[in-house]
Amino acid sequence: MPRSAVRGRAGRLLTAAIGCALLAATGTAAPAGAQRRPVAPRPLSHGLLATAPGVAARSAQACGQTPGLTCTTVAVPLDRSGSVPGTIALHVEVLPADGTPRGAVFLIAGGPGQGSAHVFGLSDPNAVALYRYLFPGYTLVAYDDRGTGDSGLIDCPPLQAVLAPDAQRSATAKCASALGQQASFYSTADHAADLDAVRAALGLDKVALFGVSYGTKLALAYALAYPSHVERLLLDSVLPPLEQDPFGTTELQAMPATLNAFCSDASCRAATRDLAGDVAAVANRLAAKSLQGKVLLANGASATQRVDAFSFLSMVFDADLNPGLAAELPAVVHAARVGNTQPLLRLARIHDMTSKTSSRDLSFGLYVATVCRDGPFPWQPDTPVPERPAIYQSAVASLPTGSFGPFGTWAAQFSNAYGCLDWPSPSGGGQYGAGPLPDVPVLALSGGFDMRTPTSGAAAIVAQFPHGHLLVVPGVGHSVVTADPSGCAIQAVRSWMTTGVAPAQCARPKPYVAPVPALPAPGTGSPVRPIGALATYAIAAATLKEAEAIWLTAAPAAIPGIFGGKLVTSGRSFTLKGYSIARGVTLSGTIRLVRTGLPLTFEGTVTVAGRAASGGILGLKGTSLRGSLAGRIVGR
Repeated sequence: MPRSAVRGRAGRLLTAAIGCALLAATGTAAPAGAQRRPVAPRPLSHGLLATAPGVAARSAQACGQTPGLTCTTVAVPLDRSGSVPGTIALHVEVLPADGTPRGAVFLIAGGPGQGSAHVFGLSDPNAVALYRYLFPGYTLVAYDDRGTGDSGLIDCPPLQAVLAPDAQRSATAKCASALGQQASFYSTADHAADLDAVRAALGLDKVALFGVSYGTKLALAYALAYPSHVERLLLDSVLPPLEQDPFGTTELQAMPATLNAFCSDASCRAATRDLAGDVAAVANRLAAKSLQGKVLLANGASATQRVDAFSFLSMVFDADLNPGLAAELPAVVHAARVGNTQPLLRLARIHDMTSKTSSRDLSFGLYVATVCRDGPFPWQPDTPVPERPAIYQSAVASLPTGSFGPFGTWAAQFSNAYGCLDWPSPSGGGQYGAGPLPDVPVLALSGGFDMRTPTSGAAAIVAQFPHGHLLVVPGVGHSVVTADPSGCAIQAVRSWMTTGVAPAQCARPKPYVAPVPALPAPGTGSPVRPIGALATYAIAAATLKEAEAIWLTAAPAAIPGIFGGKLVTSGRSFTLKGYSIARGVTLSGTIRLVRTGLPLTFEGTVTVAGRAASGGILGLKGTSLRGSLAGRIVGR
């Protein structure tokens, strides 16, 4: 089952970029440095809370740091059929419109497993500035879905770790056992019914829905079940609710074109001319035989790292969430294809370190409880667990050639069908409303570099709405509104919300950092004898480009080099200490981020050393790297 990675350091830079976009558009910037923290509540009436049949709601109280923000609790039945007793208290946050009221918009996060109130953070003034700009005149509503955040969080610790497919299956079964009877009541249909309960409790008739990733599936499921209560739909990174693909083949088939599009501006050319081919070749090779080797740790020790086809392709998928990882990918994968596997082992180690997520940020227990109830699967919902593997294997074997794109049938392990083989009945068979979908305005946003929710899904959904519009932002990954540093997506949403018109296209934004150039190959890049000044300069330049990308990728404070040394982060700077991506050549010095406009601009001075290097000092200033190596002036 796919797992989401954090954006790394790029997330904070995205916040800065969005702040710049808001400043340019409005002349005012969001306050900086606000943190989300609990505030003692006090009673406050905002006139939205109403009594709804079968729903218990607590009086609204002021909360957080945003003036006017109120919190309440809406209690909903665990099992709406009444067979299993119990209720779930949904944590709801409401921020009334600033200015003339135009309606209410529900902010719906992804996963499944992200609590919307937790993710959208309406107590953070920066977040509020963005969402009030996107939705002028709209009351903002965000609540934590059942099983997430402050709404009865499901915490299955083994599932929060980075696991191999079989281990995920085992952890999923244990999570279901721990949940017991309640495991069956976290389907998307249950979440949609909860959304309607919150709507009714707040006394709202029609609402706008802003869904991101899985949040789009929930928004569309709600529109099918409660069409009369939908005013409009804003869908960012669309996941169709009625997709009948039990094996995730759509994403795998689309991946080569998505990777090629990422490199279509020739930015990958210094590393590879065929990123999609490199990914397929390495993945299928790892499916035949996994890679294992020693990697350096930041403390100078070493550890054994294993990379198999599943973990490798998981890392490729996660590049659409992490611009630094995306910049590393072409060079690292091509190096692995031609035999230099050390960069891949190191990057896999860093990916594992940065992919661990707390259940409060993303509950994988809730994720499996939802997807294992939803399906679809090749077995019936009541099929006994021991009978499912044979049904699964038969279904995979009967798929036509090419179903998994350029990958072998081993890639079926990425499907929820594989992950849910051991989930107790009922498994699959989740139901949605009968529809029809409402004839309302729809804007769907898709990133050209989004590998987990390809544009084909968004196009299929938009085609079902007479007043639907699809906007693709080239080069941008998953979760477009907050991944597009150019601000084009933000401006498109605001225009659509206020005038009903959105642009036909957005220009491809410049990257944070350019893709890393070709990494030195074994033999030529692992010198054992001294090399000349020009060859040393080329390695030093590549090392700095790689260091910028790895700094952007990684959350840890210290990141080991490929062949030695480490990179130590400190705010908007990083220090190289004997950092090496080629044996025998090391860089030491401090590099500072001096401008956040795209691409990022760095400055600093480094000392080049090592048993194979022509030693000296180089100064970096933006795109200029100049200095003296072995007494020779080098650079541009």
